[in-house]
Amino acid sequence: MQHFQVKKMMESFFSEDIGHGDLTADLVFREDHTCRAQLIAKENGYFSGAAVLKAGYEVLSEEVEVNCFLSDGEPLFEGDVIAEVTGPARMILTGERVILNLIQRMSGITTITRKSVAALNDPSIQICDTRKTTPGLRALEKFAVRAGGGSNHRFGLYDGIMIKDNHIAACGSIKNAVRMIKETAGHMVKIEVEIETEDQLYEAIEAGADVIMFDNCPPEKTARFAKLVPGGIILEASGGITIENLPAYSGTGVDYISLGYLTHSAKALDISLDVLIHTTKLEVK
Repeated sequence: MQHFQVKKMMESFFSEDIGHGDLTADLVFREDHTCRAQLIAKENGYFSGAAVLKAGYEVLSEEVEVNCFLSDGEPLFEGDVIAEVTGPARMILTGERVILNLIQRMSGITTITRKSVAALNDPSIQICDTRKTTPGLRALEKFAVRAGGGSNHRFGLYDGIMIKDNHIAACGSIKNAVRMIKETAGHMVKIEVEIETEDQLYEAIEAGADVIMFDNCPPEKTARFAKLVPGGIILEASGGITIENLPAYSGTGVDYISLGYLTHSAKALDISLDVLIHTTKLEVK
């Protein structure tokens, strides 16, 4: 992620939360009131969100100094100090909730991705995400997947062609859908076709699909289908795959397994921000 892109996102997120001002921090703290705070891990997992922490406080105040002690993708353990923040107390506490929300969310995604890669335990298959992301957070959530050792599927409808069941139903057949796309898309764009049956598999192969997704196929069916596909076609499995049954897909012969739960069901990692010291006494107002 580019720094300027993260800053623009943070500006939007802060606008939603702060509005015309932080009533509590603005009334409690004077401008010269400074403090030091730490981000503390409250459970084990994997960290993601260094760019959010740095860009977030940069947006709020150039006087806030951020020292992040972990890199994205690194393990963290309960009690670990992830980062230290020093500067104006107003800005540190005003930005606390938005920044923590994002880091907790991203770290949760990185953690479940890392666990999924380990559960599959097959380096020949790449774990990847889907478009089942939180609106407005896709770039951050997909970054968190990469930090966890996964890879990204298409970022949006604009950067990849995927013919799904409803496209096939509307066009009448896989053959018709692929033909219509090839007539206009050009040779630079790969075409992925989603299939569920053996007849659809052969139709996708004959139509010239570049990528074939086995949708909602159990491990045995996935392995059988993979053996029917000639070389040169990329294979993907998706649908109905959980972290519990994921190990059964090891050795099935697919190149990718796309998992919606990496982003739509990831549990936020418990992380807090604790103020350690302040350097100016509060005044009663």
